[in-house]
Amino acid sequence: MNMPRDTLSDGSDDALLLLFARGDGDAARVLTGRLLPRVYHQARRMLGDQSEAEDVAQEAMMRLWRIAPDWQQGGAKVTTWLYRVTANLCTDRLRRRRGSALDDIHEPSDPAPGMEQRLQRRARADALQQALDDLPDRQRQAVVLRHLEGLGNPEIAEIMEISTEAVESLTARGKRALAAALAGRKDELGMTEDD
Repeated sequence: MNMPRDTLSDGSDDALLLLFARGDGDAARVLTGRLLPRVYHQARRMLGDQSEAEDVAQEAMMRLWRIAPDWQQGGAKVTTWLYRVTANLCTDRLRRRRGSALDDIHEPSDPAPGMEQRLQRRARADALQQALDDLPDRQRQAVVLRHLEGLGNPEIAEIMEISTEAVESLTARGKRALAAALAGRKDELGMTEDD
């Protein structure tokens, strides 16, 4: 498979992974630029820790590169495989940290808004992360993939290796639990009824 250099960025994930397996460093750069931010954001939301998320994202990408020579085009989507690996790595880390106190999670500030808006955003982000941390692992994973990563239920079902109905149930229960956890804090967080 030869792909002209000017269309490399338009190539499918499968095609780019196969090119990488054949030694194409440009394909690896394009695929990394496309997938690494997604994997990092998924891990960040599941773990609530920037440093751990960076480690998980790096490990997930390394595993992708290791399986590249054996990749079967037309099977699972590269993103589906990668989201599943990321979720499993996050779950392993969450299991290891059970029983130990989690550090406070601080989102980086956005320099554009004023101080009050930044504090409000941070409080909301911290409250959301705390509520996410309190969810059972599978609910957290489903909610993160659906509502924060924007994946559809069929893809989430494939990643989590469960039925679409189970995804719907997990996300519904997770949303209800998040709403209940944040309900008493709406005034404190400056949230309206629509939030």
